[in-house]
Amino acid sequence: MNGSTEQPSQDSTPTITEPVSDLQLQLLIRLLGEDPRSWLPITLNVPGGVVYGDLITREAWKADWAQSLRRVRSVGSDLLARFPETVDQAVDELRGDDGSQHLPRWIHLRNVTVTTGGVSPDVEVPVWRGRLSDVAGWALGRPEPDEH
Repeated sequence: MNGSTEQPSQDSTPTITEPVSDLQLQLLIRLLGEDPRSWLPITLNVPGGVVYGDLITREAWKADWAQSLRRVRSVGSDLLARFPETVDQAVDELRGDDGSQHLPRWIHLRNVTVTTGGVSPDVEVPVWRGRLSDVAGWALGRPEPDEH
């Protein structure tokens, strides 16, 4: 140390500390949201593996979530079936708007397969929700089955 104190520059550029979502994927999801019945096969590279399934709208995911929980016969399953809708209403109230002008921060899939690089068997789930900033890469379509 030389005894001098260095002051940070007043004109320094701020640094982004959060991962940035792929703008094209955000816009694709937003476009898909214009028709609640629409879907696209997609493959995502995420931390720890690959996820593939049908890209669906948030509204379709909420409906599928509720339907899958209603099939479960347990205490609280009806309450949990309404959970995504309850969260959306609370967020909209906090924002003071309907959120329609914002770019999506989440991606929703149906008929999903999760792979972890061959370490364990693939996992299949009816619906999946992931943070868009965690998607490192993506491609339209699903992997072709291995033919040997």
